[in-house]
Amino acid sequence: MLRRLASLGHSASEDHLPMSPSPGEDQAHEGRTTGGLAGVFKGLAGGGKLTKSPPPSLQSLGSIAAAQAQPSPSTKQGDDSPLPTALRGLAPDQLEQYVKLKNRNGQLSERIAAATSLRYAIRDFPLNPVLDIWYAGKDLINEHYPDHVRQIGWELLTECAKYTGASELERREYFETLTAPANRADFHLQLAALEDLTTKGRNITGFPYDIFPLLVSWLHETYQIVRKSRRRAQRAGGGSNKGKSAAAGEDKSFSQLFVLLRDVIKFNFKFARDPVVGDLMNELLNICMKTASEDDLKACINVIEALVTFGTIPNGKLKDCIKVLGTIHQQLPHLQKQAWHTISIICRSHHGQSTVRILLDILRTYATPDDKQRESELNREIRGALSVLKKLLRKSTEKGYPPVSLALLIDGLANVARSNYSKIASDILLLINSLFDDQDNKISSMVKDEHWSSIFEVAAQCGKKAAPSTSTDSETPLRSPRAVPEAENTVAWQLKCLISRIEKLLTQTTDLLQRDECMEFLTQVYHALPDSAAGLVITHFKEHRSCFPSDVEWKQNLDIVLDGFLLARHRGPLTRLHALEIVIELYDFLFLTQDLMEEDALGDLVRRVLSGMVEETETLVLQETVAFLVRVSQAADPALFDDILEGLKKVVAGDMSKSPLAMLASPKSTTFPPGHTVYFANQSLSNVVTRGYVQIFIRTLNTDGSKASKAFAALVHIARSNSCEVDARLTAMKMLFRLRADAEYQVYLTSQVENDNLAGSLYRTEASLARKLAEDAAHPSRLPRAEPATRPSRGMSVTQGQAGDKGLPTRQTHTPKPALHRNQRLWSVPDADALPEAPPERASWLLLAYRDENDAGSAELGPTGRAELNMKPWLDAMLNLFHTGCDWEVYSFVLAHLPAQLSNHPIFRGAIPYVHELRRFLCEIVKTGTFQEPPISSGLRRSDVSNCLFHSLIMILSYHEHFQKMDEDDLVMTFMHGISDKTAKTCIHALQICCHELPLSVSKTLVAILRKMSQVITQPLVAMHILEFLACLSRLPSLYSNFREDEYRIIFGICARYLQSVRDKKHTTRPSHSSEPSTLSIVVAHPEIVGQQAANDDLPQYVYALAYHVITFWFLAVKLPDRPSHINWIAKNLFVDSDGRATNEEQAQVTLDFMQRVAFSDACDSAQDPLFTEEFYGEIQKRRWIIGNSIITIRQAKETGWAEITRRYPSGASSFAIRVEFSPMPNQPAADQSDAAAWEGRFQHGITIFPSHLLMQLLAPMPQMYDPAFRPIPLPDDDTVDRAIRTFDRNSTVDGHKVGVIYIGEGQTKESEILANTIGSPDYLEFLKGLGVLTKLKGATFNTQGLDREYDSDGQYTYCWRDRVTEMVFHVITQMPTNLEHDPQCNNKKKHIGNDYVNIVWNESGLPFKFDTFPSQFNYVYIVITPAPQRSFSAMREMAQKRQDGEAQQLSPFFKVQVMSQPGFPKISPAAEPKLVSLKALPRFIRLLALNASVFSLVWTNGDGEHVSSWRNRLQQINRLRERHGPKGAHHGLIYSSGSAGLATATATAGGLPLINGNPGNPPMSGTQGLMSNGSSGGPVGPGGMLSDYSIGGPPSSMNPGGAIGSRPASGNIRDSFSSLRRSSVATFFTSNTANTSGSGATSGVGGSGNDVSHRSSMLSTAPSSTMTDGHHHGGHGQGGGNGDAEALVDAVDFSKWT
Repeated sequence: MLRRLASLGHSASEDHLPMSPSPGEDQAHEGRTTGGLAGVFKGLAGGGKLTKSPPPSLQSLGSIAAAQAQPSPSTKQGDDSPLPTALRGLAPDQLEQYVKLKNRNGQLSERIAAATSLRYAIRDFPLNPVLDIWYAGKDLINEHYPDHVRQIGWELLTECAKYTGASELERREYFETLTAPANRADFHLQLAALEDLTTKGRNITGFPYDIFPLLVSWLHETYQIVRKSRRRAQRAGGGSNKGKSAAAGEDKSFSQLFVLLRDVIKFNFKFARDPVVGDLMNELLNICMKTASEDDLKACINVIEALVTFGTIPNGKLKDCIKVLGTIHQQLPHLQKQAWHTISIICRSHHGQSTVRILLDILRTYATPDDKQRESELNREIRGALSVLKKLLRKSTEKGYPPVSLALLIDGLANVARSNYSKIASDILLLINSLFDDQDNKISSMVKDEHWSSIFEVAAQCGKKAAPSTSTDSETPLRSPRAVPEAENTVAWQLKCLISRIEKLLTQTTDLLQRDECMEFLTQVYHALPDSAAGLVITHFKEHRSCFPSDVEWKQNLDIVLDGFLLARHRGPLTRLHALEIVIELYDFLFLTQDLMEEDALGDLVRRVLSGMVEETETLVLQETVAFLVRVSQAADPALFDDILEGLKKVVAGDMSKSPLAMLASPKSTTFPPGHTVYFANQSLSNVVTRGYVQIFIRTLNTDGSKASKAFAALVHIARSNSCEVDARLTAMKMLFRLRADAEYQVYLTSQVENDNLAGSLYRTEASLARKLAEDAAHPSRLPRAEPATRPSRGMSVTQGQAGDKGLPTRQTHTPKPALHRNQRLWSVPDADALPEAPPERASWLLLAYRDENDAGSAELGPTGRAELNMKPWLDAMLNLFHTGCDWEVYSFVLAHLPAQLSNHPIFRGAIPYVHELRRFLCEIVKTGTFQEPPISSGLRRSDVSNCLFHSLIMILSYHEHFQKMDEDDLVMTFMHGISDKTAKTCIHALQICCHELPLSVSKTLVAILRKMSQVITQPLVAMHILEFLACLSRLPSLYSNFREDEYRIIFGICARYLQSVRDKKHTTRPSHSSEPSTLSIVVAHPEIVGQQAANDDLPQYVYALAYHVITFWFLAVKLPDRPSHINWIAKNLFVDSDGRATNEEQAQVTLDFMQRVAFSDACDSAQDPLFTEEFYGEIQKRRWIIGNSIITIRQAKETGWAEITRRYPSGASSFAIRVEFSPMPNQPAADQSDAAAWEGRFQHGITIFPSHLLMQLLAPMPQMYDPAFRPIPLPDDDTVDRAIRTFDRNSTVDGHKVGVIYIGEGQTKESEILANTIGSPDYLEFLKGLGVLTKLKGATFNTQGLDREYDSDGQYTYCWRDRVTEMVFHVITQMPTNLEHDPQCNNKKKHIGNDYVNIVWNESGLPFKFDTFPSQFNYVYIVITPAPQRSFSAMREMAQKRQDGEAQQLSPFFKVQVMSQPGFPKISPAAEPKLVSLKALPRFIRLLALNASVFSLVWTNGDGEHVSSWRNRLQQINRLRERHGPKGAHHGLIYSSGSAGLATATATAGGLPLINGNPGNPPMSGTQGLMSNGSSGGPVGPGGMLSDYSIGGPPSSMNPGGAIGSRPASGNIRDSFSSLRRSSVATFFTSNTANTSGSGATSGVGGSGNDVSHRSSMLSTAPSSTMTDGHHHGGHGQGGGNGDAEALVDAVDFSKWT
């Protein structure tokens, strides 16, 4: 893999793959070179000419292969010499390749192929005749060959050179050939070959003394070529990739050459001669002097380090080496560590003292030259020497470092201090600082006991150059992120550090011997001491209490502190804060002694502080001053409090008046990278004041309502002003959006904003931001573009009535306007520091959000400090913000926080008109699309903004008690409008709430809503939400009471589309279908996989189950007379795929089975008559059969003629009691020769009738199918069948679900105290009554889901709910017995709720519910219900009593509902975001949430695929009985078993009763009459009671003598999974699927002749099928093919045609 050249200062990895430069590149003219070390380090340190080699591009294998495929010119020289003896042992194919390679007159392509083959042979199986192969192929590297030929040749020779058995002479031959002059384009191959020959420098046998001169010459030549290539690439700029590629290739070879040179020195330096080493050192230093590449310097240092470590530096080269290394150490921080490592090795060698002497001589011999260029060189040498000496002074001689003479050092420093170069003075002070502050924060041992006067003289002399650096400096410093900030390299900075250190010595060291010298130094550098001297003075004032009234001149001293320090803005903030401390101490003293002081002394002191605050520009000082004023405001009188607010207001006004360009010109000193929320650093002055307002509000909330109200007004003013700074507005909003009120309208601040999901949708949470960054990294093309300059940054103004010309901002590509905080995230969630201090825990009784004018206590407002918080300006500010627009940070903050505050009704109780206006305006901008767009850099779309607006409208929906009908209609229309956008999910959830809260408005637009949904079913991730909405809607009959047939078809069409989509996904993910079940089975191995799937898929398992449920629910919702008209259409879509081929899923079978049972009756299941016993009816015989998808049990009374027929379906059971009525037979003698009249009676006693008689007469007349597999299957009367039937009966005919119900009382957080609850609030009890029916447990006959039915150990009663399809049992902990003495942890309750996938939590604790309150791995979902607002137990009881008395109809309480799920569990519920629901609609809404969550949990936990319902389980048990007891050798399960290969025949009816011989219109042949006993029939039977089974599609299959159909599986073509989901309306879907189906072909006989032929119905396809796939015929769509199969199958199951 190619080496990636990192950015400046980072190490580059090495890559030994060869790299070919671009062939045929023209040699560009070299420009003028920069000579000397000055040019080198000017480029390196200045950053202007510093270049990094561009990443080389690797020649693709495809291009090489293409080149090899081109014809090559044959060589003119052949070799027909006889075969060497050594080669005769080669394998024939290798020998043949060798001959081709050696034949230089042969085809060049053959030689290339032979070379490649032999190369692989040598590599994989080392061959003995390597040298002969070498000679045969060495000519391939000649220059006259093309590039690809030479590359093959080099690769062959490289493999030969790797041969470890070569002799020294052979290695010599290899070396000479490989190092001979070659094409420069092949140098990387030549270098790689030499590297392999020497085994990366380790083995130079055969050429030990030749390798070093060669590498030195190569180093010289390569560097010259690299310089030229770089210059050409630099001149080419961005216009040519060719020059860059060539430069990159040469850089790569240059780097590899350094690596090889270092390795050769490391392992074989003993063979290097001194002259060669000297030449090498000259070349290395020359490269360091001239290069402009950091990689070159790094490589040179590595080689020098190898020379120092494994060899020695030649005489005369040490001084130059030290100068160069010292310069690198000082100039390039990125290479400082590497350079010092090499210098340290030299210092600890025998060159140590020489190195110190060289460094000191550089300082002592310095003299100012006349030549400017020489002066620059000397300056670099001096700075390098100072840098190395500073480092060396910190090292201990005990570790081998040489000592440095302090006297000689000071002498040298004094000499170079005369230089006018300010950076030398800065370096001198830096070295002196290191003497006074070593690594352990101590004084260096070198100067600890010495006199410091000479050192301070040098420092003072350097301090005179403390002026800022000018452009006359002869060197440009290196600007690098890792470098020391430029300010810290100045003389002033270093002098400040030295002064700081000396001051520490003066203040912290009591036995300092050089104290006088230190003070003298401070006086010498007085120009640098303003803040330090002020600090000493202030400390002196504090220690001696000079500013207190006890001092005679305290007022004068106070003036110095105020005017000279605190209010002097040119001083540093710490000094001014130090002065502020004196003011604060003085204020505290005057407050305690104000009775003894002059009048208004306190006020005068505070007002003097306020006088200088208006023009304050230092944030830190302002922050502390504001904190002081916040303290004062709590006890201030009204006049002083107003003065404080006015002073703070002036600071904000002054900050507003500043130009943004001026603020950009002087940015704050401290910056934070984008993505960090800024609170204290880089904040505006307005933000400091705003935080003060917030603190005032918090501290006066419970002490003075009037003051809090004034602070609130100031915050609202800041929040609504677009001219105010963004961070200040956000700070104000962080408090304003946390305002809440309890049920008594008492205001408080909440710490729970509950907007994580909304903030995440705006990338304002850590997880969402990380996900976005990962997506941007994975898809760089999706990165946001730069902000256009013309894009409005403060929103836009929308004029009503001008919807056609809204002036929407357009995206252009101009330079962006200057703006503060651009691309900086100023807020995120969670925000622990949103408020400057913790708010009070209790609500304020002094500040009310609403005051009833009729309340007698309202007169007390004012005199007692109570006040009303007027929320109207706050809502008006929101309206103004939405209308005019604002900065995106503010706008997005409002979007994320407004819904949560709107959920608190009491806080806006006094601002209902503004809530009305907010609803109207939000609906308008959502429908017209005139809201503010997000900036491009945010990565958001318009739909993300509208989604947040919809969430606000969802909360406004809960105020519908204050709306008129037209307002409610407008809300519903707005949500319907959002279905067609990417906000479909949110709007569908909102409409689900509207179904419960605004039923009249939903009913009015329901058809339009459904049509909208039918148009967006192809949108990703909305399927489950649409289906859940339809499931909810089916249980609200009042909303669709006026539906017509076509409107029901919309719903069925949506479900059918989703079923087809899931089937298509199954087919596209399964390449083979011949042996897989026909039902959907998507494997879910781990929840993590499903969690990942949930982000990108519509969870097909859940969609599949939910679609069938919705079809079932809505078929029941259709009026009984209209149900048969839908059967054909539904059957067609259940049993036909999107490509028109038949399918036969188990769920489709059981769904149609249920539809048959309810198509003509709403009667429930009928049970067997318990009185039908031998005691009353005599001897009873019992027989059982399997007919179709049902089990028929006939119990026949032999003598009385009465019989009981019980039919067990997958979806239920029906039982009938019948008695045979005989027709009179006149003139016939009686059987017993008795009176003939008796023979004419209707009921004949004494006639024996067996169960088989009824079977033959009613259910199985002659003739039967030839194939025994399709005849009634008799079941033996044994224990095995009895057990199977009992097991079958234990499977419920409804889907059972269990849901826990948990009550949490006030302040409860622990599991044990929650489970110990035995009673709940009145609202909770009212909720339970609506949740289900109170049912006695003892003796219950239904599935109680684990609750005891015998001993009342789990309580006497529980709440249950059931319909025709579903049954829910609620585990209510307050109804379970509690015995804290024997079960203190309430484990008996925990065993139930701990195993419930779904739990309903009624949370009245007043605290947020935590998911881990009840540790359990099975609790997937908690549906948390929280009163909104929180009420006391007594208040709820009083309100419940009023509702019962009809006195509080308008006070229907609302509750916040939120579905919390286990980590990794998809958040698909409508209440995943908090929703507000009234108590009236709450039980029904929660029940639907729990049901859907339970269904999804069952699908989720099934690791083998989808959840098998109870109906399907019953069907599978019938199929198992059929397989066990059916005829052997027949095709059992071809149409029934889910494990069959596919659908070969179609079942007769959903109930499974076959029909044979006859037309559906013929009357029944039997003369029996059924008498209803305990229920209704499961549906009428066909002619003769049986529909023939049949084979569908394909040519006739071969029949064996036993009648079994011989077939083999065949796989059909799988169409794309989205072929059935085109973006068309459901109406189009209906048009293409409602065509009447008809059979094809003529009747034919199967397996026999003459009268034994079994006739088929005319509407069925008569061609037998040999294809056992999911309805996909082997022959395609031909005659008897897939479409015929589907039509025949639909006709077979459409039982509506038989009735």
